[in-house]
Amino acid sequence: MPLKDKKVIALVENEFEDLELWYPVLRLQEDGAVVHLVGDEAKKTYQGKYGVPATSDYAFSDVNAAEYDAILVPGGWAPDKLRRYAGVIKLVQEMDEHRKPIGQICHAGWVLISAKILTGKKVTSTPGIKDDMKNAGATWIDDPVVVDGHLISSRRPPDLPAYMKAFCDVLANE
Repeated sequence: MPLKDKKVIALVENEFEDLELWYPVLRLQEDGAVVHLVGDEAKKTYQGKYGVPATSDYAFSDVNAAEYDAILVPGGWAPDKLRRYAGVIKLVQEMDEHRKPIGQICHAGWVLISAKILTGKKVTSTPGIKDDMKNAGATWIDDPVVVDGHLISSRRPPDLPAYMKAFCDVLANE
């Protein structure tokens, strides 16, 4: 199990893109990682865009970035809500400061924009926020997955296999 002893935060908020949360969580667990769902409240059930629920293990204020090896931000409409929490911004900035893997897919780039960590980085996202990513100082590339150091980004659900292969590779070598 190549990711044994790795701990990952998966952020969660209502209207997450169901596949963009659950596919990465299950993929990481298959490789032995421990994944904690982290939301604004502990033990709260959030609903995905298509109705798949996710119950948080912890609240943003309960976790310490130093105790984790990586963080995942799902897409959907959740990122527009997630980026409003100071705790989320702090977690992402601390992960970035320590060059720990940060995964973002689809609209999740909004969280990285609000954390102000994209200047000079190469990324991808849903084309719908391409201009936002570029205005934040990133170079936007229309590829299924883009890896720039510890930042792993992807466009949409059909890209999930390439995205999670890249994320797992970066995390395994962290």
